[in-house]
Amino acid sequence: MAVYNTSSDSANTAIRAFLTKVGEHYWGKSFNTGSGKSKKIFEKIKDEVFGGKCAYCGSKSNKLQIEHLIMFNRAQYGLHHPGNVVPACQACNKRRRDEFSNYLNWEDHLEQICREKDELNSFFDRKKKIQNHMSKGEFKYPELNEAEQHAIRVIASSLYDNIKTENDKALKMYQELDRAFVKK
Repeated sequence: MAVYNTSSDSANTAIRAFLTKVGEHYWGKSFNTGSGKSKKIFEKIKDEVFGGKCAYCGSKSNKLQIEHLIMFNRAQYGLHHPGNVVPACQACNKRRRDEFSNYLNWEDHLEQICREKDELNSFFDRKKKIQNHMSKGEFKYPELNEAEQHAIRVIASSLYDNIKTENDKALKMYQELDRAFVKK
């Protein structure tokens, strides 16, 4: 839970809502992992595809979280879709950054985790398992062409800017109304 909320927070929430709806468009149904059938889908991914283990470090845990391989944000525009989610332990669910403070893609993140744990020999097996999850079977992530990816980026960027602007306009309106009617 955020301690201090900004216009960017509401804009980022709007981006995630948009990416959820686009993911559901490609999936063909709702993907609410908090309850119902979609929660069972994630449980199946966690237990059957990844054997109840973190997709990155391979540790077995009862507290595995949903990790979006292609990040579910305005930097990578990953969709909320079964083919884009894997189980991750709390430590691995914090995406690493490069020397320029940019988030790593999932493959580089996986490699860094394997290096840190001195398990580089596991890197290729884990990478293949994740790639198979994304590209094959019932949870296959949609192969978006460049035009589709660009459209998602343009719409998400516009949505982000519009939400921030509307938030700032609402504050300005409140301040004007406060001066006119409340603080006489």
